[in-house]
Amino acid sequence: MPLNMPASKRQFPLHIHISVVFTLLLILMGVALGVFNYIQNTRIILDGSQKLFSQIEQDVQLDLLNTYQPIRNTLNLLALHPNVPTDRFESRLQLLQPFVQALNDTPALSALYLADNKGNFFQVRPLRSEASRARQNAPPHAAYEAWSVQRSGQTEGAVSQRLFFDESLTLLSQLSNPHEVYDPRDRSWFIPTHSPINQSTTSPYLFFSTDEIGTTLSKRSSAKTMIAADLTLSELSSTLGKHLITPNTQIVLFDNDGRAVAYPDASKLLTGLGSTQLSKVTSLNPALNLLITQGIDANQRLDDGQRQWIVSLAKVDDGGSNGLQLALMVPEDELLADAYRLRWEGTLVALAMLLLCLPLGWLTSRLLVKPLKELVQEANAIRRFDFNYPIQQQSPVLEIDQLAASMQRMKETLASFFEITASLSAHTRFEPLLQSVLVEMIKLGQAQAGLIYLTENDNTDLELKGLIIDGQAQSLSILAHSLINPQDDQTPSWLRTLSAGQDSVVCALSLEQAGDLLPVMQALDSQSIHVIGIRLHNRHSETVGVLALILNNSEASSDQEPLSAERIAFIKAVSGAAAVSIESQRLQERQKQLLKAFIQLLAGAIDAKSPYTGGHCQRVPELTFMLAKAAEQSQDPNFALYNPTDEEWEALHIAAWLHDCGKVTTPEYVVDKATKLETIYDRIHEIRTRFEVLKCDAWISYWQALAQGGSNQLLADQRDARLAALDDDFAFVARSNVGGEAMAEADLERLKNIARQTWTRTLDDRLGVSWEENARQARREAPSLPVTELLLGDKPEHLFMRAESESELNESDNPWGFKLDVPQYKFNRGELYNLSITRGTLTSEERYIINNHIVQTILMLDRLPFPNYLGNIAEIAGGHHERMDGKGYPKRLRREDMSLAARMMAIADIFEALTASDRPYKRGKTLNEALNIMAGMCHDGHIDPSLFELFMREHIFMQYARQYLEPQQIDTVNVDALLVKAGVD
Repeated sequence: MPLNMPASKRQFPLHIHISVVFTLLLILMGVALGVFNYIQNTRIILDGSQKLFSQIEQDVQLDLLNTYQPIRNTLNLLALHPNVPTDRFESRLQLLQPFVQALNDTPALSALYLADNKGNFFQVRPLRSEASRARQNAPPHAAYEAWSVQRSGQTEGAVSQRLFFDESLTLLSQLSNPHEVYDPRDRSWFIPTHSPINQSTTSPYLFFSTDEIGTTLSKRSSAKTMIAADLTLSELSSTLGKHLITPNTQIVLFDNDGRAVAYPDASKLLTGLGSTQLSKVTSLNPALNLLITQGIDANQRLDDGQRQWIVSLAKVDDGGSNGLQLALMVPEDELLADAYRLRWEGTLVALAMLLLCLPLGWLTSRLLVKPLKELVQEANAIRRFDFNYPIQQQSPVLEIDQLAASMQRMKETLASFFEITASLSAHTRFEPLLQSVLVEMIKLGQAQAGLIYLTENDNTDLELKGLIIDGQAQSLSILAHSLINPQDDQTPSWLRTLSAGQDSVVCALSLEQAGDLLPVMQALDSQSIHVIGIRLHNRHSETVGVLALILNNSEASSDQEPLSAERIAFIKAVSGAAAVSIESQRLQERQKQLLKAFIQLLAGAIDAKSPYTGGHCQRVPELTFMLAKAAEQSQDPNFALYNPTDEEWEALHIAAWLHDCGKVTTPEYVVDKATKLETIYDRIHEIRTRFEVLKCDAWISYWQALAQGGSNQLLADQRDARLAALDDDFAFVARSNVGGEAMAEADLERLKNIARQTWTRTLDDRLGVSWEENARQARREAPSLPVTELLLGDKPEHLFMRAESESELNESDNPWGFKLDVPQYKFNRGELYNLSITRGTLTSEERYIINNHIVQTILMLDRLPFPNYLGNIAEIAGGHHERMDGKGYPKRLRREDMSLAARMMAIADIFEALTASDRPYKRGKTLNEALNIMAGMCHDGHIDPSLFELFMREHIFMQYARQYLEPQQIDTVNVDALLVKAGVD
């Protein structure tokens, strides 16, 4: 029966119907609330804008009044001073200090002065800037100017004086003008004697003394005297600038003639540079021009074709007789920007809430079927082995809740099983695996302690391999017997039962019955314990061990749950997986031991193959490990990242033991070649025989000539000279064969002369030889016997051709990257060719064969099916003949192309070769000799300088020497001097 029944095309689940109805209701309600909210917000925004505008007008009115009022208060206060009515200059000079105080208290004031109906005038002006001092021709430190025009007491005209004072009112300088024409009675601010007003505010005008545009506030102090103050338009403009609500707000004060009195941009108030005429309002801004010429509508709106303006025109009382008008224009889009944003944000929030509420209908409609659907999904997840599916909430339906609880327990059991088996299978080492088995089984059985016994090979004895108490691994020695014979009568019955083949045992033990488990009970401070014994068996049902879980027995009901049948069954199932993992690890460990033994066997065979390299393959690994351990423990930055894992140690171990495995392909007679003519045997004996033949020929010639009547004495002298020459030539050939010293050019020429001598062969040299040698001899035509041949011959059959497969290894594009200079022939056994070797005993062909052992090492290791974590063995083993400067072989790698392990092995290989004392053809060098050679090699780019420095400073050479060198080889070593020679200190 299918799991999912097809639904009818005309029917839908109940939750679909409920969801649709609930969704429609939510949408209807949301739309209604949204429309209502939009209308109300729009109305509130418009009302708020009107109130805001009215408030701005009031603020501007108040700010303007506050600008004038302090000045009028100052005038009212100064008018009461007793020296104000006098017309004497000395008395009015007494007003300097109060006038200065008033100017300092009211920074908006530009000047304070008084005048009377006789034309006398007294003014005090602050000099607040260098420009104002320069305009008045004041001294550099002048802070105030007192200007007096005196007509009283003068016989003709008026006398003007300008006095300059510093901050402390100390007189700095004085200027006089006896022909002053200034008369205050002609100024607009002067209130005539019979005027009905006692105070006034002038229209803006050009100040006589400062050439500034401003307005004057004046007040009558007495019938004949009045006091006045100057206020510059820049102050009024600054006051208006405080009320720029938005960046494009237009606000202006203007008089009845339409001339601007104050504007935030005060530079536009004058009609032009140097002008004293105030600008018309209409010239300040196109919107203001439209306002003055067109006016505003009933809603206080103005549309200039580009944007909508909120406008206000109002009369402003400046406290004087003149009236001003305030025009305020604010772009509606800027003024209401925040309000519009809030309106749309509110709309979006309402819409978002509506969208968030829509799923509620869907979720509510699914409440009736949700538990069952979730159980189906959970079952499907379990079927997919997905045990991370979230725990479901309880259902109001009892049966569904019970089913959910049952499925949850099943899921936990399965998840625990797979988690434990995965954890066990993840281990690659045997000892950690045993610990993991114990930990997981103790956790699963809710035990306080656990033991694990294992059998060894075919032996049935059980050996204790692990003990954990309260989560801590314990020493195995705390138990009396770590090796138990299951057949022994003293063995606990539960252990004998398991060894006999029963899969599990559960029993309770007291202190008297505990036996070997008594130390465990004491550690748990328990008087009674439960023991759950599980037999571990392999795929063939053979017992491989026993697992014992120990639980405290307090006889409480909670202690019985771990002993339930289902818990025991689960432990048995998991223990089966654990037993398989243990068996697999054991097999893997035995395979590794077999591989290790095979590797050591192969290395020993290579060493045994040639007595000249005996023990080399066994000592190089030891020295490599010493160097690797020193690098791991070093604090040098060069080795900061070198922290090899167990797998990397294993790879290094195998690579070190197999680093010369390619030598199995190298002929011993090449490796052991002691003379130049040596192959399987030393061919010097063939040449000696030819010399013997020539000596016999000398005797034969002597006897023949003597028989023919020749002179005995003459013939004897000729014979003896010939014999002596042959003996000398052979002695020279024999010395050349040894190859002890480099041959000079003269020696090579003598060899050639000796080789040109001839001898007569009467026997066919093609008889009795192998088919392979016959094939090589076929390269030349067989001569007729007897034949005359050279004494030292280089014949065609002496040349051995190289196999095609061997040539492919050294092609430029070979897959291994080999870069060796390959001789044309595999062997060249020409006698003269070999005797002409200038140094040593090896030809270039034979030297290539010896070097080729590293190529064969790489090929052999590359073909072995190592696991991935051992994939770099060929690189490590095949790099010990490379040089740091790229001149080594077989790949000519540079230092940066080589792994640290390969560079370590290069040093170990060289040091062992230099100090080895088991090679018959040379003596082992002393420490000092070997290290001097290596220091030179380090300096020449042969070996790694950082590793050589580590090798020296950590005295690894001495650690090795104490184990493997003869006592006479261990001499004094100057580490610092050698490092200097190596170029690393």
